[in-house]
Amino acid sequence: MINTVNFEVVKIYIKLDKESGVPLYLQVKKHIMYLIKNDILRVGNKMPTERELSESLKVSRNTISSAYNDLEQEGVLKSYQGRGTFVAEDTNPWKIQNVKEKIVKFIDLAFEEGVETGISPDEFLEIVNKRIKEKRNIMSKITAVYVECNIEQSKMFSDQLIESTDINVIPLTIDDLKNVNSKVENIIKNCQVIISTFNHVNEVNNLTSKFKKEVIGVAINVDLETIVKIAKYPDKTKFAFVCISNEFMFKVRGALERAGLENIDIKYTNTTDIVELKKIINSCSVVLVSPGRYKDVKDNISDSKPILKFLYNLDENSVKTLKSKIIELKYQN
Repeated sequence: MINTVNFEVVKIYIKLDKESGVPLYLQVKKHIMYLIKNDILRVGNKMPTERELSESLKVSRNTISSAYNDLEQEGVLKSYQGRGTFVAEDTNPWKIQNVKEKIVKFIDLAFEEGVETGISPDEFLEIVNKRIKEKRNIMSKITAVYVECNIEQSKMFSDQLIESTDINVIPLTIDDLKNVNSKVENIIKNCQVIISTFNHVNEVNNLTSKFKKEVIGVAINVDLETIVKIAKYPDKTKFAFVCISNEFMFKVRGALERAGLENIDIKYTNTTDIVELKKIINSCSVVLVSPGRYKDVKDNISDSKPILKFLYNLDENSVKTLKSKIIELKYQN
């Protein structure tokens, strides 16, 4: 007999075979790990309660409790009093390990081939280092444009790309592309590639089609540490969220909902009026800010009140793919 459960946060299913002979708690654990490794369950997703999952699967609550406890001990899940249980482990370590193993095999094959043809270990290492320097030199000569719907995230992701790669990245917004002036036109003409989050790729492609530039999509993730910090506060904590744009405000609201934090007491604002800003800050216990408004809030808040930056990060695997594509484009040009 196979039972199915539909998680409320994202549409996924857990299947149990009660006649397989495999302990049920191990089946639950295995399925949850599978869903996380395959990006169906993601960092910050809220898990069903033990009672909800046990009722849906028609198993004892102890079965679910054992599975959850094992996953918590392994750092895959994290429970917070009054908040629930969340996916806490990034899936990238598994993926990165698999990639590293493949790379090691390629290096071994190349080294063996070199030894067979008379290349010494030192000569082999010199060839590898020279090739890496060539690749880095290619990246350093690339100028890219990063396009987002709001300038806050565009600057944030541009800075992250500059830090993690050697390319020069200029932030622009969708509105910049809709209302192209001479400055923006020159920026796009002189760049080698346009980068955008996946949900904007089609729109960016349409808006920049006349420039005939490659548009590459990347994925973004809410910073797990930010979500964890918010989740740790007691139920009745009053939050304020301060940002620049309405678009970023809506994204944060959606991110909190997806993380199971839709019921927190939070006041959203993008006001630039100092009197109103101070009033909102004074009415809350914790202030969440976008990076672009951090200084404004810091200058108008007491030292005792906590300020948390609400951060997004570029997906590491997307950045690695981006580097590879940029190098390919450079060679093609």
